[in-house]
Amino acid sequence: MILIALFITLVFFQCLVSGRLSRTVITPPILFVTMGMIAFLLFPNLPKRDGSLQVFLRVAEAGLVLLLFTDASRTNLQVLKNIQALPARLLSVGMLMTLFLGTVAGLIVFRQFTLWEAGILSAILAPTDAGLGQVIVNSPRVPMKIRQALNVEAGLNDGLSVPFLLFFIALASNASEAQDVHLSRLILEQLGYGIVVGALIGFAGGWLLERARRLGWMAESYIQVGVVTLPLLCGVASEAAAASMFIAAFVAGLTVQACFKEAGKHSVEFAEDWGQFFNFSVFFLFGMLVARDWRDFTPACFVYALLSLTVVRMLPVAVSLIGTRLSLPTQLFMGWFGPRGLASIVLGLVYLEQETHQPGESTIRLAVMVTVLLSIFAHGMSALPGINLYAAKIAALDAGAPEHEDEGAL
Repeated sequence: MILIALFITLVFFQCLVSGRLSRTVITPPILFVTMGMIAFLLFPNLPKRDGSLQVFLRVAEAGLVLLLFTDASRTNLQVLKNIQALPARLLSVGMLMTLFLGTVAGLIVFRQFTLWEAGILSAILAPTDAGLGQVIVNSPRVPMKIRQALNVEAGLNDGLSVPFLLFFIALASNASEAQDVHLSRLILEQLGYGIVVGALIGFAGGWLLERARRLGWMAESYIQVGVVTLPLLCGVASEAAAASMFIAAFVAGLTVQACFKEAGKHSVEFAEDWGQFFNFSVFFLFGMLVARDWRDFTPACFVYALLSLTVVRMLPVAVSLIGTRLSLPTQLFMGWFGPRGLASIVLGLVYLEQETHQPGESTIRLAVMVTVLLSIFAHGMSALPGINLYAAKIAALDAGAPEHEDEGAL
C-alpha cells in the first residue's frame, strides 16, 4: 500500500505541474524513473525479487497496446499514403541492419555471448518507443512527413522484433532443436496474423461504433469506453492466434478510422489517458529496479548502450534513407530520435518470462536496463533542444526540399 500511495501521489503531482513540465526537458518518463529510484532508496524492502514479473509484464503490455492504438488512430492516413516509402525503408532495410549491427556489437562488447544471446539482446533493443517519441510526433515544428514516419516506425517495429526475439530464444535454449525453428513461420504468425487480427477488429469495431452512434443506440459518454475495448480485444485475440498484439493494436488504430473517422478526434482520450497511466507505473517500477541493480552495472553495459543508441541506430537509418534526398540534418534527427523505452522493457520481460536460464541472461537484463535508462534521460532531455535546432536547420532549406513537400496541403 505504501508503494501504491507513493505512485498515485506522484501521478497527481505530475498532473498538477504537467503544463510547466512540458516546457522543460523533464519528461514524464524521466520524472517517474527518478522517483522510482528514490522510492527504492527510501523503502528498499518493498519490491520482491522477480516475484511480480507476470503482473509487471501484463501492465507493461497493456500500456504499450493502448499507446500504439492511440498513436495509430491519430495518424493522418492521407499523410501516411504520401510518405509510405519512409516507414517502409525504416522497417525493412533499417530494421534488419539494426538487428545485424546490434548482434555484432553484442559479440564484440560481451565476449562471453553466444551468437544467439547477442541476437536476443539486439532484438530486445531494436524497437523504438512511441511514448518517449511523443514530444517529436506532436511538435508542429517538425515536418509532418518526418514525425509521422517516426510514429509509424515506432508503432510497428516492436511487433516486428518479436519473431526475431522468439527465434533467437528458441535457438539459444536448445541448439539441438534448431532445425525445428523456422523464422519465416514466426514472422507469418506474429506479423501476418497480427495484421489480420488488427484489421478485422479495427474495421468491424469502427463500423459497429459508427452504426450504433448514427442509430442513436449509444450514449455519447460511452463512445470512449467502446473505443478502449478495441486495443484490449487485440491483445486477447492475438494471444489466441499466436499473433503480435502490438502489430494488431497499431493496425486496428489505423483501420478503425476507415469506418469511424472520429476515433482520432475525441474517442481515444480514454485509451490515451489510461495508456499513459499504465506507462507511468511501468517507468516507476523500472526506476525501482534500476536502483536495486545499479551496483551490478558494468562498463561493458554502458559501452553497449552508447553503441545501441548511436551507431546501431543512426547508421541503419542513414543507409535506409539513401535516395530520398532528405538533408543531413533530417537524417541525423531521425537517426538520433529512436529512443528505447517501454517496448524494450516489454520485450525484455518476455525474454525473462521464458526462463531459458542462459549463461548470458543476467548480462542481457542489465544491458537492457542501462540502455533504456540512458535513452530515457538522453532522448528526453535533448528533445526540445533538438527540435529547436532541427527547425532552424530545415527553415534554411529551399522550398523544394523533400522536407517541405506536401506541408502546405496539410
